[in-house]
Amino acid sequence: MNDATVPPGFEPAGFTPGFLDHGGPYYLGAAVDGVRVVGLRIMPHHINYQDAAHGGVISTFADVALSHAVYDAERPRLAPSTVTLTVNYLTGAKLGDWLEARVRIDRLGGRTAYTSGAIWRGDEQIATMSGVFSVRRN
Repeated sequence: MNDATVPPGFEPAGFTPGFLDHGGPYYLGAAVDGVRVVGLRIMPHHINYQDAAHGGVISTFADVALSHAVYDAERPRLAPSTVTLTVNYLTGAKLGDWLEARVRIDRLGGRTAYTSGAIWRGDEQIATMSGVFSVRRN
């Protein structure tokens, strides 16, 4: 899949190599209420035996989006580690779907961040999510 299939306003996230290379590619869009939207196009390597995006893809996407919001919340950037992640699946995603994760930072304390949000396919919410992150300031 090439960048031509990515909606205008999104750019490759350029996350560090490793596990995220296998789950993406991920894209960053404009900020909504101060937090950048994260995008993902569902591709063949995301699909399960039911021709839908595997639940693990959606939960990884949730973790990526929530943790990126915390990471990007301050300068110098924060180093978040996931403590808890909750994903509620409302409906499935299919091959070719463009998903956007929209996140809120509910509380950012000295050592802990609380986040929530949803994953959208167009104007349809397909999952809700929340996470708690341990925060290390560099």
